[in-house]
Amino acid sequence: MDRGIAEITAYCEQNQLELERIFTDQQTGKNFNRPRYKVLKEDVLRSGDELIITEVDRLGRNKRDTLKELQYFRDHNIRVKILELPTTLMDTSKLDNTMAQMLMETVNNMLVELYAALAQAEIEKKEKRQREGIEAKKARGDWDDYGRPSAIDIEDFKIHYQRVTDGQMRPTELMKQLGISKSTYYRYVERIKA
Repeated sequence: MDRGIAEITAYCEQNQLELERIFTDQQTGKNFNRPRYKVLKEDVLRSGDELIITEVDRLGRNKRDTLKELQYFRDHNIRVKILELPTTLMDTSKLDNTMAQMLMETVNNMLVELYAALAQAEIEKKEKRQREGIEAKKARGDWDDYGRPSAIDIEDFKIHYQRVTDGQMRPTELMKQLGISKSTYYRYVERIKA
C-alpha cells in the first residue's frame, strides 16, 4: 500500500495535480463490496473528477466487474488514470483529430481489458493452487496441522474456565491471565458448552 501511495503522490507532484484525498482498503479486490471503495464511488467522486490508481488489479480482480466499474466512471464523466497504463494518462479529449482520439480510446480499452483479464487469471491461479495444496495436505493426512495453532488447548482452558464458573475469577481476569482476546475466550466457552 505504501508503494502505491508513494507512486500516486509522486505522479501528482510531477504533473502539478492537486491530490485531494487518498482512499485505501485492505480487502481483496475480488469484488467491489468494500466499504472505503463504496464511499469513494457513491459519496466522494463527482462529474469532472479524476480517479488515479496504480494498477488495474488495485481497482478489482474480476474482469467483468472491473470493466463494469470503469464504464460507470465513464458514464459519470469521471476520468480514471491507471499509472501502469501510460495511455490512460493522456487526455484524448484534447486531440483535434477525431480518428486519433477514437484510436487512442480503443487502445486504452483493449489494454484495460487485457490487464483486467490478467488480474482475474492471477487470482484464479492463486485460488486453484490453494485448493490443490489443501487437497494434497488432506491426502497426506496432514490436515489436522492446517491453520493457525490454537491459542490454548481446550482441555487446559476447561481447567482455567472452571474458576470463572465457580465465581473465583472474572472472565476479563482469565483473558488477561491466559493472554487471549475476548473473541477467543468466548469461542472457547462456546466450544465447551457445545
